[in-house]
Amino acid sequence: MRRRVVGILAGVAVLASALAAVIGVGQLTSFEVEKVTGDVHVLYGQGGNVAILATTSGAVVVDTMSFRMQGEQIWELAEELGGGPVQTVINTHYHWDHTHGNPGFAVGTRIIASDATLRYLRHFDADYWTGGAEGTLPNETVEAEERLEIGGKTIRLLHPGRGHTGGDLVVLFVEDRVVHLGDLFFNARYPNIDLEAGGSVREWSASLDRVLALDFAAAIPGHGKVTDREGLLAFQRFLQEVWQVAERAAREGRSLAETQATAGLRTDAGYAPISIPFLIKLDREFVIRRAWEEATGAVRPTRIPEDREDA
Repeated sequence: MRRRVVGILAGVAVLASALAAVIGVGQLTSFEVEKVTGDVHVLYGQGGNVAILATTSGAVVVDTMSFRMQGEQIWELAEELGGGPVQTVINTHYHWDHTHGNPGFAVGTRIIASDATLRYLRHFDADYWTGGAEGTLPNETVEAEERLEIGGKTIRLLHPGRGHTGGDLVVLFVEDRVVHLGDLFFNARYPNIDLEAGGSVREWSASLDRVLALDFAAAIPGHGKVTDREGLLAFQRFLQEVWQVAERAAREGRSLAETQATAGLRTDAGYAPISIPFLIKLDREFVIRRAWEEATGAVRPTRIPEDREDA
């Protein structure tokens, strides 16, 4: 299983290049911009949602989408919207649609991620971070929690536990009461569950409890539109129902096909699938399969050595 997953991720850069050619440069660097507060904007485009925080000393950027050319454009927009040069980039997790824009930023830019995210990037996605791109890997890491003071703004970084991956980082803009959850939150979208990289349907809800304990009014998902606390609670209820279905199926010895055929979910009304050409389709069947695989022990996290700093 580990070889299959690594093989899939190693081919992502090639598939991404092909996808870029199909989509076209104009579409890739065309973003919808939403103002969340006076100092926080969100960029929607081909990849995970990007947040830009304006401070008195420049911009803070959360996630960088899927391609170097997007990263370059995000950098320019961040300097325009963020009140000056980019001070800090934060990667919420390791997946390509949130990190592969990093090389569009200047080498030496302060880039922060969780310890686990840096290990996953080096282990699962090593082929991409070559030819100069390695200079835009995260150069600061957070194990559990950290507080940043940048240009009159307070930023809390929190690794609340397992969920989408084992290294998800949540970013709270304290004064603006805005939280960016990365792919720990898919708003009205079926989520990806990366069991191989430590993701967990079983533990995801508890991780969201730690986020819900924070003081925020607006929640930025990794995919989908900005919402509020109730939107996040609705997603949590969906995850809880999916786990109940999977846990019962494992207890009763049901096959995957039986589980998918009989799972009468009620909390995913209005949910939309996400399709990545040539790679993956995130839909109800996918989510149930991943939960069933975790509940039955069919898939377990890949063990990644801790001492890969020089890999």
